Amino acid sequence: MRALTWHGRHDVRVDTVPDPEIVNPRDAIIKVTSTAICGSDLHLYDAYIPTLRAGDVLGHEFMGEVVEVGAKSTLKKGQRVVVPFTISCGSCFFCEKQQFSACDNSNPAETADMSETLMGHPMGAAFGYAHLTGGYAGGQAEYVRVPYSDVGPLVVPDHLEDDKVLFLSDILPTGWQGAVNADIEEGDTIAVWGCGPVGLFAIQSAFALGAHRVIAIDHYPRRLELAKQMGAEILDYREVNVLEALNELTGGIGPDAVIDCVGMESHGLAIDNIVDTVKAHSFLGTDRPHALRQMIIACRKGGRVSIPGVYGGFVDKFPLGALMEKGLQVKSGQTHMQKWMKPLLKMIEEGKLDTTFFISHRAPLEQASEMYRHWHDEQNDYTKIVLKPDMALPKAEQRQSAAAIA
Repeated sequence: MRALTWHGRHDVRVDTVPDPEIVNPRDAIIKVTSTAICGSDLHLYDAYIPTLRAGDVLGHEFMGEVVEVGAKSTLKKGQRVVVPFTISCGSCFFCEKQQFSACDNSNPAETADMSETLMGHPMGAAFGYAHLTGGYAGGQAEYVRVPYSDVGPLVVPDHLEDDKVLFLSDILPTGWQGAVNADIEEGDTIAVWGCGPVGLFAIQSAFALGAHRVIAIDHYPRRLELAKQMGAEILDYREVNVLEALNELTGGIGPDAVIDCVGMESHGLAIDNIVDTVKAHSFLGTDRPHALRQMIIACRKGGRVSIPGVYGGFVDKFPLGALMEKGLQVKSGQTHMQKWMKPLLKMIEEGKLDTTFFISHRAPLEQASEMYRHWHDEQNDYTKIVLKPDMALPKAEQRQSAAAIA
């Protein structure tokens, strides 16, 4: 089959790799009909996440048709399913508490040991996201083996096209959980850093959960315009002092809650971010948490900090004093996908959530490496890319692709 594979920093390729097979009775094989490039895939593209190996298949946002099932799978051939990016057994201590992303059984022992050394406890598993999270082949491929298929995949009705439900695989539940973790109360003012796909869904979710005002911070004009169209007030951090603007907009009090939809690769020319960038490129540091530092300073006393953005290591220059003295509450973590997918599907069916407004490009899987370059370098214009394994290449590119395979 054809799949997108990682070969090094800024080097991803569509290669021919072995077809997946059933290896456990709870497995299923999915023929991918739609898959997407996620913002956190750029952390892999930039080689910020350790333990990637040449040839690893990437991608954790995908859906498709069931084509083969193990003896203990509850799926049936021909069903359309959305697959959550996290892999969860459904029966361990954490899964029984609906903390599915913390599953204790899905990450194989040989890879769990690595993450335990780094994080203190083994990480849960995920598709297409390095060997710290299990080394599972991802969904930017023609076919995928799905472990624990009796727990993870959500069967979706045929009347909903792929684009409407694809993002149940990650970014919609992630934005929703980010808003839920902000403990939003009726009438709150919420500030969201980052207007990428997760940030846009967090904005939509915050309004759905009762926020009175949402203030969105970014620097890409197209993304800020999308946030504005959803009802958010917008701040371009290149044009304003964010802390001063937030104080002015909130009467000097600060936002009731802040949501970090940026994660480990903050942009900007603030002195702390410049130092972080130098440290990261000289292997003296990992994450660039400028946005997180800023939101802790901005949040009102007694407020809440929600962190759905991805971080991978240790940070310094952290405003722990502000966090403690202001009495801020912090909630973070990977998304507990199975907890949210079904109720969010119902909201999509009822027309309460818009899941397609920010899709900017659709392309064949064979163009995935090109799309990664665009996603990395042209984020103002490329707000979300959906890859279709069955989409035909233009004829000239078909000839080039056939010659390359030969």
